[in-house]
Amino acid sequence: MKVGILTGGGDCPGLNPAIRGVVYRGLDFGFEFVGIQEGWRGLVKGIYEPLGLADVEEILYQGGTMLGSSRTNPFKKEEDLQAVLSNIKDAGFDAIVALGGEDTLGVAARLYSQHGVPTVGVPKTMDNDLNSTDFTFGFDTAAAVGMEALDRLRDTARSHRRVMVLEVMGRHAGWVALYVGLAGGADWITLPEEELDLDALCAHLDHVRARGKKYALVVASEGTELPTRVEGEEQRLDAFGHVMLGEREVGKFLAEEIQKRTGWETRSAVVGHVHRGGAPTLFDRVLGMRVGMKAAELVRDKEFGKMAALVGTEVKGVDIVTATATLKTVPPAFLEMVKATFK
Repeated sequence: MKVGILTGGGDCPGLNPAIRGVVYRGLDFGFEFVGIQEGWRGLVKGIYEPLGLADVEEILYQGGTMLGSSRTNPFKKEEDLQAVLSNIKDAGFDAIVALGGEDTLGVAARLYSQHGVPTVGVPKTMDNDLNSTDFTFGFDTAAAVGMEALDRLRDTARSHRRVMVLEVMGRHAGWVALYVGLAGGADWITLPEEELDLDALCAHLDHVRARGKKYALVVASEGTELPTRVEGEEQRLDAFGHVMLGEREVGKFLAEEIQKRTGWETRSAVVGHVHRGGAPTLFDRVLGMRVGMKAAELVRDKEFGKMAALVGTEVKGVDIVTATATLKTVPPAFLEMVKATFK
């Protein structure tokens, strides 16, 4: 079988181990692999090259993706969709393995369900917001980077007797902010899943200072809904219609509001794309390899329209349409747990 592999959307640690896993396992079945460059753009433009053992052997410990990536959505333009379908046929691909998040795998799901393209998905997102899988590779590394940043901010916050607000990634789901805040002992965490209550936040920080603590830490998800956005305000969107969140400056907004309302000197910092870089953690390397290898097995068994997912301690094939239909957000029980840490 001739199998094309692509990586789409934002990069994250674990992509290269997953690519390696697909190829290593697929070679056992006699597969011929082709690396599709820059995500779905590579299938639109016909940009790909052979992919073999020597190409992937040394990428296990490397961050990013050797195949490149983009946020190309071939369903946005009819000519792009037709180019993808034509190039798949012309290249002789028997299957496409797509590594990505909700958008990239959403395209794979539509190609399978609407056009019969034999696709298999590998879940990738540092946001950990894909359904039907307990964890996605990239999340552990991203959260660890955020935790290290918060640990460092604690030192400067304590030294200067101030509040530090750390903005972390997380568009619709606050898993990164939740884990960073819990692991780093934050005094408050803001998430996309919960309405921002500035009065409660500032009242709690007043309480923290009144009980004798000389500094405070706030972790804010970049997807936190702000009360000041003007309706109709023009916002830049990506190819999938998502707002470019970095331009909203959530951390800066919260820092200004906290200082104004409490009189406590406050500064902000943004982890941003630092979340995405660097070598993957042990967990993300192993998980990447496992889901990659499972994807090759799904291709072997012709179980197309499936995604390799971590369910408990096992990696299983789950329906890709179901997995991309809705996002996995932080449930109410976790929100209550977070509030229990605000003392």
